[in-house]
Amino acid sequence: MLAKELISEVVSELKTSDTGQTALNWMEVFRISHLPIVNNLEFLGLISDTDIYDLNDPEQPIGNHKLSLIKPFVRLDHHIFDVISLAARLKLSVVPVLDDHNHYKGVIMVSDLIEELSKMTSLNEPGGLIVLDILQNDYSLSQIAQIIESNDAKILNLYISSHPDSTRMEVAIKLNTNNLMPVIRTFERFEYEVTAWHGEEDDMDSFYSDRFDSFMRYLDI
Repeated sequence: MLAKELISEVVSELKTSDTGQTALNWMEVFRISHLPIVNNLEFLGLISDTDIYDLNDPEQPIGNHKLSLIKPFVRLDHHIFDVISLAARLKLSVVPVLDDHNHYKGVIMVSDLIEELSKMTSLNEPGGLIVLDILQNDYSLSQIAQIIESNDAKILNLYISSHPDSTRMEVAIKLNTNNLMPVIRTFERFEYEVTAWHGEEDDMDSFYSDRFDSFMRYLDI
């Protein structure tokens, strides 16, 4: 999935003649905290709600104020992971997209990124999730897959997270079944430490909500 396929059809750019209050109204409508300022096709930068609150008179045109705008962007052909990485690193609610001539093409909403990421990683597919805690040197994807497939289950997706100051890693495995106990027992028989499992839909929603920020940080390499 490339950036050009994720550009929002609803978020409009600001002009320097728009007021700060107009920007705040649009942010509230779109439920975002940043908007791009564009002069013709030239991307001037992102303005945040905090920037606007700091203005002495938000009813004045934005162009009347001296602003220090950040200018983050991705290209049309950047991968979705590049977009997520930039959004996570700068804590953006939208990511501007430029072409190879630095012409503004639109923005990508982080809410749309989350939805697309959910589709890509099978989060919406039925099934359960098992979380393992293992030593980094003991990690073997082939053995993990063999254990799962020996119980007539399949891996839909697998996520790995670790900390630089630790020799251990967490492996979260999304399976195509909610019948997790046979797989868990086999993992334990092979001396894997199973730290959590989630088989019900409510549990899965809670798990992904808790770990989304961690996943964003993981992509921010």
